[in-house]
Amino acid sequence: MGFAANFFNLIQVFFAIVIGLYFWNLLKNQQSSKVVVEKESKKEMAKLKEMRSISLTEPLSEKTRPKSFDEIIGQKEGVKGLKAALCSTNPQHVLIYGPPGIGKTAAARLILEEAKKNEDSPFKEKSKFVEVDATTARFDERGIADPLMGSVHDPIYQGAGHLGVAGIPQPKPGAVTKAHGGILFIDEIGELHPIQMNKLLKVLEDRKVFLDSAYYNSEDPKMPQHIKDIFDNGLPADFRLVGATTRMPQDIPPAIRSRCVEIFFRSLMPDEIEIIATNAMAGIGLSLEDKALEKVKRYATNGRDTVNLIQMAAGIALTEKREEILCGDVEWVVNSGQYSPRSEKKIHQEPQIGVVNGLAVSGPNLGVMLEIEADVHPSSVYPGKLTVTGVIEEEEMGNGNRKMRRKSMAKGSVENVITALRKNFEDIDPSKYDIHVNFPGGTPIDGPSAGVTMATAIYSAIKSIPIDNEIAMTGEVSIRGGVKPIGGVIAKVEAARLSGVKKVLVPAENWQEIFSKDHDIEVIAVNNIHEVFKHALMDEKDSHEVVVSNEVDVLSASS
Repeated sequence: MGFAANFFNLIQVFFAIVIGLYFWNLLKNQQSSKVVVEKESKKEMAKLKEMRSISLTEPLSEKTRPKSFDEIIGQKEGVKGLKAALCSTNPQHVLIYGPPGIGKTAAARLILEEAKKNEDSPFKEKSKFVEVDATTARFDERGIADPLMGSVHDPIYQGAGHLGVAGIPQPKPGAVTKAHGGILFIDEIGELHPIQMNKLLKVLEDRKVFLDSAYYNSEDPKMPQHIKDIFDNGLPADFRLVGATTRMPQDIPPAIRSRCVEIFFRSLMPDEIEIIATNAMAGIGLSLEDKALEKVKRYATNGRDTVNLIQMAAGIALTEKREEILCGDVEWVVNSGQYSPRSEKKIHQEPQIGVVNGLAVSGPNLGVMLEIEADVHPSSVYPGKLTVTGVIEEEEMGNGNRKMRRKSMAKGSVENVITALRKNFEDIDPSKYDIHVNFPGGTPIDGPSAGVTMATAIYSAIKSIPIDNEIAMTGEVSIRGGVKPIGGVIAKVEAARLSGVKKVLVPAENWQEIFSKDHDIEVIAVNNIHEVFKHALMDEKDSHEVVVSNEVDVLSASS
């Protein structure tokens, strides 16, 4: 009996020692592991400290970044529109159109601070400005990761933590929730994936974002209250969207456009490039040769290009121990970077037969003057041959996610013009001629808005009447001879002004009161091609009095 008891006690002591050694070993390993971790952490922290102690000079682009609205050059109207849309008591969602490097992002960053100055604004002191680049905001279609909308960390994933061990899904807020109560700025919003765009529209509608997980069970009593609340009621996402894009309005989904105020920033003019270049030179501390400044104004079309040109040219000067940037330095940068010169189309010195100053839009709020010319010869066959050159016959539109091909309407517009001429002028029959209409310069032309220009060029060529070289025009022509409204009139008038035009003919429905306050250029409203020819053709300006107020009168006059 005594032996058995002693043996049993001995076994107990043995196992107690084994268990004690086991746990002591675990504790020792933990301590050892902790020491290793701390040692590794100290080593990495030392590396981080050393890295943070290294600092390069601030890039010129950072030095010249606008810090106030006054420093945003050339966008007075755009900034005014932003303030009206976002700094009131009822801020709106906004889409900003414009070419790159002209201040869209800088203006968006400043607008929230400006809005906070209004005591009645819903934006408060803690309102955040959250910035997302749509070109990098990629997401997993399975919903595992979505930096814009937010995602759910399900328990099956490594690193799910103590909630994951308990089988509880964990919502991770995205940018729409982080921007709650403030502004969500999405740069290049036109590049968003269609699925993301649709989700964003839903969030704008509901002002909250709902997340899903197969692991969520509303009846599970172990489900934490905050997790249950998020899945049942959604994460708050009440913000104002500011989307910036270099695309044209027609390239942005209509659904998002209908929910936003649209504001246009324009390209910078040469004198505005000069201001930016001067500011950049002040940041560098060098002087700029006058010829070099002219070269910068010739090749830079936005603030970013200007700063990059100056910085590269300054680098050449500094490596050669000079304190002045020379014209040759800028020329080397231009040639090395393959910069294209600014298009500076100017009007002809003298009126010409069959040559008209047309107006088009080549980008967001970017107008351009183009020369449209027509040549006619009596045809040996009836009807004569119609040739249209210098236009894109077919173009591909869209991004990598969605593409479409669109046929040019230019040739169809010329046919409309010929029908209108035949119908409204009994003394000419365009079908008796071989007609060649050309759009020099390679500027993309859609067609309809060049209708009045083509009509004037063809009529001038047939009748051998010179066209006023100081007039430019835009408008669509109907087959009955009426002049129909078109888009981009403000940008087109500005392009005409820069080209030296004195008068611009626009459709009557496009005429605005603002034109009457512009003393630099006369904007004339026209209803039909009779009125267009009266103003544009040299021989008919003073010798003919054709007053027609609508298309019915046009038909009466022609009959």
